[in-house]
Amino acid sequence: MAYGIATLLAYLIGSISSAIIVSKLLHLPDPRKEGSGNPGATNVLRLGGKKAAIATLLGDALKGIIPVLLAKAYGLDSTGVSLVILATFLGHLYPIYFRFQGGKGVATAFGCFLALSWPLGLSLLATWILIAACFRYSSLAALMTALFAPFYTWYFAGVHYVAIICIVSLLLIYRHKKNILKLVKGEEQKI
Repeated sequence: MAYGIATLLAYLIGSISSAIIVSKLLHLPDPRKEGSGNPGATNVLRLGGKKAAIATLLGDALKGIIPVLLAKAYGLDSTGVSLVILATFLGHLYPIYFRFQGGKGVATAFGCFLALSWPLGLSLLATWILIAACFRYSSLAALMTALFAPFYTWYFAGVHYVAIICIVSLLLIYRHKKNILKLVKGEEQKI
């Protein structure tokens, strides 16, 4: 019963779209209809600038942090916490409040991973920053970080979380399929 309630609440929290809320509050265009069409921080950066992007990034990360911290505080075991991570992430990708049109999940996944284990979160953040700084592609940084996530998880959070992190990483990579094609063609926008 606790698993079901926690999973449902995590999905509903994950379904809150920071990009859409920030865009409405700041009278920006709907990020699902403008720019790249992705309701995420990178698109909000293009549409509204740094402050709007930072607000979106923080909102998306917080909605990953909060459900995982609550699950841990409630005393859920690794299976329960794993379900909360997946439900939160799926809420971001397919939000019930916004006709299942969500973002790619980078900041929300980061929030979940940071709440699971702060060394895990910081390692992933450092990887993203390093790759973004070297190559200037947000999508490439996200993809490479997703590939490292299961290894970092095994080392910092334990083997019992590796399966769920693999699923989240694969979904994150899948959501970047258009970016992958643009990277291959040399058409991806730099940061």
